Formats: sequence, C-alpha cells, structure tokens
Amino acid sequence: MRYLLSVIHDRDDRATPEEDAAIDVFNDRLVAEGHWVFAGGLGAPVAATVVDNRSGEVMFTDGPFVESKEFLIGFWIIEAADLDVALKLAAEGSKACNRKVEVRPFL
Repeated sequence: MRYLLSVIHDRDDRATPEEDAAIDVFNDRLVAEGHWVFAGGLGAPVAATVVDNRSGEVMFTDGPFVESKEFLIGFWIIEAADLDVALKLAAEGSKACNRKVEVRPFL
C-alpha cells in the first residue's frame, strides 16, 4: 500500500546541513528496503499560487490557500505493507528531518 508522509514545518528556515545529511541517509534506506516511490521538498508558502477554475472562469491567487502557522514543506510517497510499517518509517523520517510528519494512505 502507498502512503503520503507530509513534512510539516512552522518556520521559514530550510534544513540544516546536518538535517540534509540525515535525510539523505533515510532516503537511501527507503530505496534499499523497497519503500521508496518519490519524495520532494517544497518552496515556502509565499511562493504558492492557488488556481480556481470551478466557475468556468479561472482565477489565480498569489500566496497559500490557507493562512496557517504550520505548512507542508516536503513529502515522501512510500510503499509499506501496512500502517504500522508506514508509522515506523514516518517516525524515522521525522527524526531525520527534525520536523513533524503526517501519515495518510492513498485510496
């Protein structure tokens, strides 16, 4: 089963060199153990653009969809046998990146 591990952050700073190194080690482990699907870091919320074409007239709005103290700064998409495995991997990912990680299954 696939899971989205969302990295949650509450400051504008980026990962430190030590955090980057720990993330690289974690990513290598995900690959070696067959859990890796995809991962990426995201720009700050101020770099976001919201696109809304629900009414047939497209609207572009600068900035994040919602104002929040916490925001999505990166993610992993992993393959895991079950939620318990995904939670253990998320705990290791959280330690590696020094951020909170939210776990959600893909449907």
